[in-house]
Amino acid sequence: MKLASTFRAALVAIAALAGLSTAAQADSGFVTLTIYKAGWIIGGSGGSGVLNFRGRNYGLSTGGLDYGLVFGGSKTVLRGRVSNINRPSDVAGVYGAAGAGLALGAGARAIVLTNQKGAVLELTGHQVGLMANADLSGLAITMR
Repeated sequence: MKLASTFRAALVAIAALAGLSTAAQADSGFVTLTIYKAGWIIGGSGGSGVLNFRGRNYGLSTGGLDYGLVFGGSKTVLRGRVSNINRPSDVAGVYGAAGAGLALGAGARAIVLTNQKGAVLELTGHQVGLMANADLSGLAITMR
């Protein structure tokens, strides 16, 4: 019995190390996104960007919907890091957020989002325009 228990413990340890080595292989890259947003109660956004991953650039497209208190229009330029990706296509997906903000002229933005593949976007930037929002929003990123 003791041998079977020791064997089981060894298998669990090997499986845990295998899981850690897979997570350790995840890489990161840099993202720049330009997003245009407009709305009245229901809003929409669209834009484009670039992912720099392992020395190569990949084109991105963005789009999304907002629902809640949305009023106005804005242009937001975000830059930052994407982590927990193994390949460029891991950035593609739907990112959700609930938030509030106000831009009158120019304003700063910072946001952290996660998609269904586990990719984590940590972005900062600036927003220009007249935009008030307290909403639920989603951002979809696709590879071009």
